[in-house]
Amino acid sequence: MLYFLVFLSGIASGFLNVVGGGGSLITLPLLTLLGMDLSVANGTNRIAILLQNITAVRSFHKDRVLPVKLSLLCAIPATIGSILGSYVVINIPQLLLKRIVGVLLLMMAFFIVAKPSMWTGNQKVRFNVPLVTLIFFGIGFYGGFIQAGVGFFFVFFTAILLGLDLVRNNALKVFIVLLYTPFSLLIFLLNGKVQILAGLVLGIGSMVGAWFGAKFAVKKGIDWLRYILLASVIVSGVSYLI
Repeated sequence: MLYFLVFLSGIASGFLNVVGGGGSLITLPLLTLLGMDLSVANGTNRIAILLQNITAVRSFHKDRVLPVKLSLLCAIPATIGSILGSYVVINIPQLLLKRIVGVLLLMMAFFIVAKPSMWTGNQKVRFNVPLVTLIFFGIGFYGGFIQAGVGFFFVFFTAILLGLDLVRNNALKVFIVLLYTPFSLLIFLLNGKVQILAGLVLGIGSMVGAWFGAKFAVKKGIDWLRYILLASVIVSGVSYLI
């Protein structure tokens, strides 16, 4: 029964991670019900992250909404950051980080409501290489560290720094996460922090959810995505603070 619930949570998390973020906030607590501590759940969850983003990237690329060259440029610092974050997280407590992230997410909710124009892709931005490198390195570091909620930071800073609309924003996000996740997963595997069976069950469900999420994002467009993103950010921010 627990593994069936893990499969269902994979569907939900795959959908949420593709259209907004926060899917790992569903899967991590459920994986702990299988007897894992948080560090093992954090590592096991990476299998699902990898599989769901393979599915999502294929769908977004097929629908021609994936900015491949831009994604590759942003993926380099993000990947380096994720490798460092994965090494750091193995042996340190995460409570303080969760509180900080909770506050940041609730601040992000304010911008989703107060600045709807920043999500349409109509604003002109200047590509600042040093700033983009620094920000995506930091996001990658957090993704390697705990992953849960990293999608919110991707879509937020991508909108500000790159001026993409939410559909292309999400496509870029899943592409970058796909590129850095194998490195992060390998580090957790080498440190004995992954349960492969649970990860595969979760991953199969997440592939289903990711496929639906990618199709939903392209079909429904920016307004629907903004509402889902707002709800996900608020729920995730509160959950981090509780």
